[in-house]
Amino acid sequence: MSPNTPPRPTAIVAVLAFAGIVVSLMQTLVIPIVPELPQLLHASSSDTAWAVTATLLAGAVATPVTGRLGDMYGKRRMLLLSATVLVAGSLTAALSDSLTPMIVGRALQGLAAGVIPLGISIMRDELPAERLDSATALMSASLGVGGALGLPAAAVIAENYDWHVLFWTSAVLGAVAAVLVLVCVPESKVRTGGRFDAVGALGMAAGLVCLLLAISKGADWGWGSGTTVGLFAAAVVVLPAWGFFELRVAEPLVDLRTTARRQVLVTNLASIAIGFAMFAMSLVLPQLLQLPTATGYGLGKSLLTAGLVMAPSGLVMMAVAPVSAAVSKARGPKTTLMTGALIVAAGYLLNIVLMDQVWHFVLVSCVIGAGIGFTYGSMPALIMGAVPASETGAANSLNTLMRSIGTSTASAVAGVILANMTKALGPVTLPSRDGFRTVLAIGAGAALLAFAVASFIPRRRPATGQTPPAADGPAGHAEVSEAKA
Repeated sequence: MSPNTPPRPTAIVAVLAFAGIVVSLMQTLVIPIVPELPQLLHASSSDTAWAVTATLLAGAVATPVTGRLGDMYGKRRMLLLSATVLVAGSLTAALSDSLTPMIVGRALQGLAAGVIPLGISIMRDELPAERLDSATALMSASLGVGGALGLPAAAVIAENYDWHVLFWTSAVLGAVAAVLVLVCVPESKVRTGGRFDAVGALGMAAGLVCLLLAISKGADWGWGSGTTVGLFAAAVVVLPAWGFFELRVAEPLVDLRTTARRQVLVTNLASIAIGFAMFAMSLVLPQLLQLPTATGYGLGKSLLTAGLVMAPSGLVMMAVAPVSAAVSKARGPKTTLMTGALIVAAGYLLNIVLMDQVWHFVLVSCVIGAGIGFTYGSMPALIMGAVPASETGAANSLNTLMRSIGTSTASAVAGVILANMTKALGPVTLPSRDGFRTVLAIGAGAALLAFAVASFIPRRRPATGQTPPAADGPAGHAEVSEAKA
C-alpha cells in the first residue's frame, strides 16, 4: 500500500479476517488423514500424533512472542512473517513422505498462530472507532470459523486427492493471504520499541511446553507416569519463576502488572473456560455422527458428512459477529460475554436431550456456534478496553493463548472420560452414550463457569460517545479505565 493511500476499512477487515480463517484452518487440516498417518509416514501411531501436538506447542509459544514483537517492531510486519512461515511449513509438509519433515512442517504452521491477535491489534490501530467493535468481533470469530469450515473442506480433499494436496492448498491460501496483507493493510505507527526479552521468551516457552505437553500426551503416556508427572512438576516450577523474572525486568515479554488488572485477569480466566467449552463440541459431535448405528446412538455417517454438519456453526459465528458488537456497544462487552456463555451452556444441555437425528446436531452446533461468536467477539473489546494501545498485540496474544490452554485441557479431560466410560461392540470397545453425555455436561459446566467468572469483570456504562484516547493510541479509539474499578 502506498503511504499516500488512505486505509480502506472494509478491505482491511476482509483481508485480516481471511488471514485469520486461513491460519485457523490448520487446526482441522490433518484430521481426515490422522488414522492413515502411520501408514503414510511409515511410523507408529504414537509418533504420528506429533503431527498434531507439534502444531499445538508451536502455536502456544509463538502467539505471545509474535504479539510482543508486533508491538515493538510493527504488527503488519509480524503478520507477514507469520504468513511466510505458514507457507514454508505447508510446503515442507507437502514435500514430505516421512515423519520428521511432517512434524517440522506442522510446527512451522503452528508458528503462524499469532495472526488473529495481531489482526485484532492492527484493527485497533487503523480502523475508525465506529467500525472497531464489529471488525474485532469478526476477526476473533475467525478462529472458530476456520476450524468449522476446514473440516469438510479437508475431508473432500483427502477423499478425492492425494493427501499432499491438503498442504499444497494451505500453502496457496497462505501465500494469497500474505499478498493481500501486503497490498491492503497499512503498517501501524503505534510501537513501543525497546529490547526484546529473550530470557523471558525462553522461560515462557519452557513452561508452556511442559504444561501443554503433559496435558496433551498424558493419556498416551499415563497420567501417573514419571514423564507426565515430571512435566507437570517442571511447569509448576518454571512458570512461577518466569513470572518472578518478568516482574523485575525493565522490558518484559508480558507485562504481568497489566495482565493482573482486574478486567484483563478475569477476562483471561473466563477465556480458559470458554476455550474448554468450545472444544468439547468439536470432540463429541463428530464422533457421535460417525459411530456405527449398531451402538444404538451412533449415526454411522462419514467424516465428510460430519464436517458438513459442523460447518454451519462457523457461518453462524460469522453472522453473529455484528450482533455481538451491537450488544457490546449497547450493554458493554461484559454482558455480551455472559450472554454468549449462557447460549453455549444451553446448546450443550440441548445436545444431551437431542442426539438421535442429523438435524439435532446441526441445531446444536449452530446454537453453540452462536454462543461462541458472542464470547469471542466480546473478549478483544474487554482486553483492549483495559490496556494501552502500545500493548494490544501482547495482550490479545495472551488472551488467545488462554483459550488454547482451555481447548487443550478439554481434549485431555474428554479423552479420559471417553476412554473409561465405554461399551463393547463385538471385539471393539467404544465410548458409551453416558460417556458422551458426561462430556457434554462438563462442556455446559465450563460455559456456566465462564458466566460466573465473567460476572466479576468491572461493569462499563454503555458507550454514548467516545472517551478520550490513550496517550499512545490513535485518535478516536476509546480507552476505558475499567482496570481501576
